[in-house]
Amino acid sequence: MKRRSPSRRHAKELTIALCVPLGGAAGLWGPAALASARLAVAELNASSGIAGRFCRLVTINAGDDAHEIEASLIELVEAEEVDALVGMHTSAVRHDLLNAIGGSIPFVYTPLYEGGERTPGVFAIGETTVNQLRLAIHWLGEHRHPRRWMFVGNDYVWPHVTHRLAHRFVGESGASVVREMYLPFGGGDYGYVLDQIRAQKADAVLLSLIGQDAIDFNRAFGAAGLAGRVVRLSCALGENELLGIGAQHTDDLYVASGYFASLNTDANLSFKERYHSHFGARAPTLDTFGQSTYEGVHFLAALLDDARRRNPADEGGLARLGTAPLAYRSARGAAYAGGRVNRVPIYLARAAGHQFEVITPI
Repeated sequence: MKRRSPSRRHAKELTIALCVPLGGAAGLWGPAALASARLAVAELNASSGIAGRFCRLVTINAGDDAHEIEASLIELVEAEEVDALVGMHTSAVRHDLLNAIGGSIPFVYTPLYEGGERTPGVFAIGETTVNQLRLAIHWLGEHRHPRRWMFVGNDYVWPHVTHRLAHRFVGESGASVVREMYLPFGGGDYGYVLDQIRAQKADAVLLSLIGQDAIDFNRAFGAAGLAGRVVRLSCALGENELLGIGAQHTDDLYVASGYFASLNTDANLSFKERYHSHFGARAPTLDTFGQSTYEGVHFLAALLDDARRRNPADEGGLARLGTAPLAYRSARGAAYAGGRVNRVPIYLARAAGHQFEVITPI
């Protein structure tokens, strides 16, 4: 990958490649993610932009069905058509993008993920499995007393790493894991999985299915009469999935996440007011995946503004980005401590009809 020329770095306009799923299993994340990022850009451009430059988005489909994303990004980067990347997609897609363009432009990765990202110039600002699951599993152990857990996830890096960690947390809570299953995207018929839940006498299920797969599985789970009998826990299920599942299938469904649209905090109430004022009554339903791109664009702005203040002649020096604490606009009150450490509040919530009832910070 060739280095970017000084002339392009100091051009008037700063172009951000916004990589979000527009199809596939995670396609329902797309509308709110696009809207949230556009709101952030509008807010920045109403002020001084990013590092003194007007900014704009170029949207790229990062769904699991998007087979040309690496080639498209390589072409844009080598043509010096994009200055930075904000990505909200699965970790499998993140790995593909890093193999293609890693180290060439700043990359802000916004959703929850498994942790451990250390690639130069890459900033993973979402929740991590350790922070989401340890205290959530302990809370359920104390309040719901499950003894036999089963793990069900899509077959890619995030569920595998999540489940390895969750084995330890379940053991710490005094319970055991009786079965672990991985399914391809678009798993379809979940009858065998449901049969295994019954056969293993599982009284809790950790769900690491995403998007439409999470909807289809939970519908089948409810239709099989398991809702209300077996506790479910997820850390990757938002309001759009909840609407798709249907209120009749959500008994005893818990989610650990850094954001819920129902959060009654000053930061979230202010964000929702701006969001609905900007997009009107037909605005896409807010969820953790959507708001993360809003946070990601504002984080990128803080990152590049800080680099410009520190070294105006070389604001693109990736190795020097993000070493110091940063304050940035966040719907959930997150804060960057420097050195790739992002402080994200985590909450445990229970599905209540078509919304989440936040139980406690964890």
